Amino acid sequence: MSTITVLVLLVALLLVVVGLALVVGLGYAVHRRPALAQPVGIAIAAAGVLVAAAVGIVQAAAS
Repeated sequence: MSTITVLVLLVALLLVVVGLALVVGLGYAVHRRPALAQPVGIAIAAAGVLVAAAVGIVQAAAS
């Protein structure tokens, strides 16, 4: 693996960690205040987009 590929994978990992922290924070806010129950769908969609972006980056770096 080249240095650029490793850097891209590290940035993708950082993106996943920050994104998951945001999704978990949103889920916790919904848990604490049931009136915010609607954002659960947004949290699930955000997690899906995050996973899709990470998979795309990893596939691009692997090829």
